[in-house]
Amino acid sequence: MRIGLDIMGGDYAPNSTVLGAIAAQAHLATNQHLVLIGDKDLITPLLQEQNFNPDHFEYIHTTEVIGMGEHPTKAIVQKPNSSISVGFQLLKEGNIDSFASAGNTGAMLVGALFSVKAIPGVIRPAISAIMPKLKGGFKILLDAGANADCKPENLLQFGILGSLYAKHVYHIDDPQVGLMNLGEEAEKGSLLTQATYPLLKESKLINFFGNIEGRDLFNDKADVVVCDGFTGNVMLKLAESFYVLTLKKGLKDEFFDRFNYEQYGGSPILGVNAPVMIGHGISSPEAIKNMILLSKEMVETKIIEKFKTAFNS
Repeated sequence: MRIGLDIMGGDYAPNSTVLGAIAAQAHLATNQHLVLIGDKDLITPLLQEQNFNPDHFEYIHTTEVIGMGEHPTKAIVQKPNSSISVGFQLLKEGNIDSFASAGNTGAMLVGALFSVKAIPGVIRPAISAIMPKLKGGFKILLDAGANADCKPENLLQFGILGSLYAKHVYHIDDPQVGLMNLGEEAEKGSLLTQATYPLLKESKLINFFGNIEGRDLFNDKADVVVCDGFTGNVMLKLAESFYVLTLKKGLKDEFFDRFNYEQYGGSPILGVNAPVMIGHGISSPEAIKNMILLSKEMVETKIIEKFKTAFNS
C-alpha cells in the first residue's frame, strides 16, 4: 500500500505535514508506505531535527504549490507540477493508492474529478464529515460542502454513499439514514426535501429513518445525515465553532472535546474512483496523522470497490 500525502498543503505546511507523517509512520505496517509529494529540500532539515530516518518515506520532489486562495480549476490546469496536481497524476496512474492534502479544497475537488473521476453512476461526489453523538459514537454528514445546489437524485446517492461508508469504514451495523429537514413529517420541507423523501424511503440500498431536524444532529436519531452541501457546510462550521468556544470560555467537557477536528483528520470525497482525503487548512500534526490513518483504512476496507458494486447494480 502506498499512501500519498501533499506535504505542501495547509496553512502550517510543511512543518505540520512532516510531523504528522512521522507520527503516522509508527502506526503503519511494513508493507504500508507513505509517499511525500512536495519540496524534499524543505523537509529534509525537519526530518533531521526529529532524528527521523528519511528512508522510511518515499519522495516525489516538486516545488510548485497551489495557494489556498487560487482559483481551483485554473490552478490545476496552469500548475501541472504543483504538489496537488502531481499527487492526482500519481493516483490516476495507480502509483499511489490514496491521496490526501490539507491544501486548497476546491483544487482537491477539481483534481479528483479531472483525474480519477466519479464512479460510474455517481452523479456528484460528496464530502463527508463527522458529527459526535451526545451519548457516544457519531453521525456521518454529507454533503458537507461540495454541492451547494442539489437535486433529489443527488441526495439519494449521498444516502447510499454515506451508508456504505458508515458500515464498512466505521463498522456501524445497518446504519440508519436521516434526511435533514425542517420537520419530521414526510410532507414538510422545501421542494428538494419533499421530492427526496420518497426516493430514500423506496431505496433498498439504505435503511431510511425518515426526516430529522437540526435539533437531532447530535442525538441518537440516524447514523447518516443527508442534506445539500450548503446546509451541510453551515452545520459543519457551526459544529466546529463549539469546540473553539469552549476553549475560549475555559470550559472542559468530554462531549465538546469530540468536536475537535484533529480527532477525525480529514474529510473524504465519497463517490470518486480512489480514496481522496481533504484536510482542514489549519491542520495540526495530529490532524495530519489521523488523515493518513483514515486514508489507510479506506484502502484496507476496499470501500471504493463497494461503492462501485452498489452503483453498478
